[in-house]
Amino acid sequence: MPIKYLGSKRQFVPLIAGIVEQLRPACTVLDLFSGTSRVGDALKRRQYRVLANDYLACGEAIARCYIEADGTPEQLRQARLLIDEFNRLPASAGYFTEVFCEKSRYLQPKNGARVDAIREEIERKDLDPELRAIVLVSLMEAADRVDSTTGVQMAYLKQWAPRAASDLELRLPEIAPRAEAGKGRAHRMDAAEAVEVLEADIAYIDPPYNQHSYLGNYHVWESLVLWDKPEHYGVACKRVDCRERKSDFNSKKRFRAAWERIVQRVRARRLIVSFSDEGFIDREEMEAILARRGEVQVIENDYRRYVGARIGVFNPSGEKVGRVSHLRNTEYLYVVSPEKLEEAAVRAIAKAG
Repeated sequence: MPIKYLGSKRQFVPLIAGIVEQLRPACTVLDLFSGTSRVGDALKRRQYRVLANDYLACGEAIARCYIEADGTPEQLRQARLLIDEFNRLPASAGYFTEVFCEKSRYLQPKNGARVDAIREEIERKDLDPELRAIVLVSLMEAADRVDSTTGVQMAYLKQWAPRAASDLELRLPEIAPRAEAGKGRAHRMDAAEAVEVLEADIAYIDPPYNQHSYLGNYHVWESLVLWDKPEHYGVACKRVDCRERKSDFNSKKRFRAAWERIVQRVRARRLIVSFSDEGFIDREEMEAILARRGEVQVIENDYRRYVGARIGVFNPSGEKVGRVSHLRNTEYLYVVSPEKLEEAAVRAIAKAG
């Protein structure tokens, strides 16, 4: 799953999966803020049943492709036929080209016109939800490979990225077969709603931690999946609902209450929580909140900051107006269990960190 995504847990996936292994017996894992489903996909491949949830339509599509779809021979055969068909379609410029390639510069117009043609054809076909998700994700990933951003869509590069000159080409996503523990499911709900209805042995929770909205960061993918061709604003051509769809998790004032509700209400015996030292609450506050659910084990991980944060701050004219404050962060993994973990599990978790 190569989509560039702020907050992606690619480098931490083996550690997270290893912790889940230490918390056996467990069959079902809830990924409450699933994003690109990297964690969920890794757990599915380790034979856990995964329930993925994200409030963005693009997140739901990714989860339906990688978590809910099982890549049966017939499903993959149909997907290959569609992808071959779509790769042969002639370019036909439309909304996507106008907004994201001409009014803004996320992709070159030649590739935007391919996106328009393919996305319109997907919309015309009566595909079942899983097959539709597979080809949508194939298109999203193809567009991601030829985009011109640092990984978020709050802005695009002043000069075209070298990869943007490549031709857009769809590929079949690498979908894991159904896990031994059962079929995964993809959901699109607010986290506060999801914790009331989804139940698992373990909940993996990786919430937004600062003021930057994932809708604002990935509005191009959201418009590509919804295909609602919304009104837009600003140099970045963001969807107008970026101004309206505000999450409590992106507000310093409202974060703590929203987070406490999630911790209190989530229907899972054990929790694994990812959180950054750049978040709205510090480690001491986080441990105090999580301790209400049980024993807390903490693993610290040092990592490089997102690339956009490492090149400075620029104004709309491309002039550098700010300096980089720091280059590295600490990512905390909190493991919460209602009872003290066995010493062997604690040692294994500590060693993994």
